[in-house]
Amino acid sequence: MITELRLKNFKAWRDTGSVRLAPLTVFFGTNSSGKTSITQLLLMLKQTAESPDRRRVLHPGDSKTLVDLGTFHDLVFNHKRDDRLSFHLRWSLPQILKVKDPQSESTCSGKELMFEATIQEQHPETEGLTVGSLAYTLGDPRNSGLRIRMACQEEKPEKYDMEAEGYKLVRNPGRPWPLPPPVRFYGFPDEAVAFYQNTGFLPDLTLELERLLRGLCYLGPLREYPKRTYVWSGEDPEHVGWRGERSIEALLAARKRRLSRGPHKRTEPFEGLVARWLEGLGLIESFQVRPIARHRKEYEVLVRTSASRQNVGITDVGFGVSQVLPVVVQCFYAKPSSTIIFEQPEIHLHPRVQAALADLFIEVIHTREEGKNRNVQIIVESHSEHFLRRLQRRIAEEELAPEEAALYFCELAPDGAVMTELDVDPCGNISNWPEGFFGDDMEDLAAMTDAAMRRERKG
Repeated sequence: MITELRLKNFKAWRDTGSVRLAPLTVFFGTNSSGKTSITQLLLMLKQTAESPDRRRVLHPGDSKTLVDLGTFHDLVFNHKRDDRLSFHLRWSLPQILKVKDPQSESTCSGKELMFEATIQEQHPETEGLTVGSLAYTLGDPRNSGLRIRMACQEEKPEKYDMEAEGYKLVRNPGRPWPLPPPVRFYGFPDEAVAFYQNTGFLPDLTLELERLLRGLCYLGPLREYPKRTYVWSGEDPEHVGWRGERSIEALLAARKRRLSRGPHKRTEPFEGLVARWLEGLGLIESFQVRPIARHRKEYEVLVRTSASRQNVGITDVGFGVSQVLPVVVQCFYAKPSSTIIFEQPEIHLHPRVQAALADLFIEVIHTREEGKNRNVQIIVESHSEHFLRRLQRRIAEEELAPEEAALYFCELAPDGAVMTELDVDPCGNISNWPEGFFGDDMEDLAAMTDAAMRRERKG
């Protein structure tokens, strides 16, 4: 689970400052206020790690990737190509990571990792990028942890030095050479292990970052239209797809899974869980996925609404069902320790359903599977006041602890975007409510009353 991030010189952000992330993190804000940029950076790092080109420092994207951010000129703050883009991520590990020094027999360990990097252009005339520095911090270097850092030399930017804190690096005799550039933006080159006697643990650090990025799931704001039939060949998809196009495949693949709402709560089959939520959201009264015939791999989705006495295809009911189905399936389909990013999940949904999404996400972060907490994290970009109001209510009702949620408001300022963490007390009240957050209800009410009085005087 990501617990902290910070961006500098990325798109609308000169500096986000240190941003606390919770199991449920929500970014609100006006259009073009920079809130989308935060999740875009995470998705860009994910697609870079998954790129087959190990020499590519960053993969801003193309028509086949999660995000397409253009060139370095497009993604750096104020388009100043001579500036450095920098960021850091801190996340908790599923279990304690231990590093044993074969030279001293001492052990460093930690349950938390932090990764930092600075990225810059190689030359103003080229589009090539280079890593200025990268660093991993395991636990607290002052107390049984360690920090290891690679940085380019000022006189020879293509050559790198490595240093450590809380851990003594031991060079192999006769290998005093500097290191070559990192692999992508985060990986140590093979020489980092070959040139030292006690750095065999370095791949473990990069593996943890790759595991974190691999666990990022994204569902965009515009979900795919429903179909009359779906084909499932039996494979388990990694996620429901960026537009929810693999939701039915994921649901079928997860049919044997059982989940519970929390400790000492009864378990439910996966499809029953999805059906319960679709019914609870008030969209349908029954839901089932079945093959169109025996020994066929084509399936149909049948639902029944309150206005109908018989099951009909999902294409024959309101659009909202097909839009919320991928959200529900992705929430429970995600693997343990995943981070799910939802961009405006409330689009095309009735205000009552928008509010109920908050209850869905609260249940998700508390859900258990095989007797263990799933530790699924949800990051949401939203414009919905109804969604926020329900979160406030659930905090007041003690169904969501204040520390389990991190709520932010983003807005543009003359020197770049700024972010304010909303201060929510145990009663659900927000003490630092931004002016004009969701408009001015009193202003609209006063204007409506004034208009009614004018009409009455005219009559």
